[in-house]
Amino acid sequence: MLDAWVHGWTISRNTPAPVRLASGYRIDVGLPGHAVRYVLHAYDAALVDGLRQPDTWVKVRGSVALDTRWEVQPPEYLMTSALSAAPAAVPPSYELTHTRRGSVLDVAVTAADGSIAARGKAALAGDAAVFDQIETSPEHRRRGLGRSVMTALASAAQYAGATAGVLVATEDGRALYTALGWTLDAPMTAAVSRG
Repeated sequence: MLDAWVHGWTISRNTPAPVRLASGYRIDVGLPGHAVRYVLHAYDAALVDGLRQPDTWVKVRGSVALDTRWEVQPPEYLMTSALSAAPAAVPPSYELTHTRRGSVLDVAVTAADGSIAARGKAALAGDAAVFDQIETSPEHRRRGLGRSVMTALASAAQYAGATAGVLVATEDGRALYTALGWTLDAPMTAAVSRG
């Protein structure tokens, strides 16, 4: 599932394709503060200890202790789910829309004032759909909008031929995804080096 997540993440974020390494992947992101990202199936001390470029990110499957060169981020979780089609409903004052651009499915929930209340996307990578950037604006939380976005994405992804969903969740997101039937595959350690 981590392989699917890597490929889907690069599609979702419109980066170059991942470069396969012995212990995982390198992704040349090329953004300020996020030059390159390494996603590893397990901790590779030789690789990680040799990384010296500023704004280098590592994401390692499992819980890992890193030295003080690294700013370790809050815990993350690799999660999976079988996809199923179900209707997605939103409260009457909201509108849910979805679009597809190539291999990326986008869902947005718009409030009555035209602002985006919730959004998310899923990238199709083989038979997997990689859910990414699922967000609900703070003033619109606790109204089921995140659940609606996830349901709409799952239905659209299944319609497009995906059978499994994959995502990396924050601690807050983990509660929502667990309530929706997603299961924990593994904890993830994320960190950034500032050089």
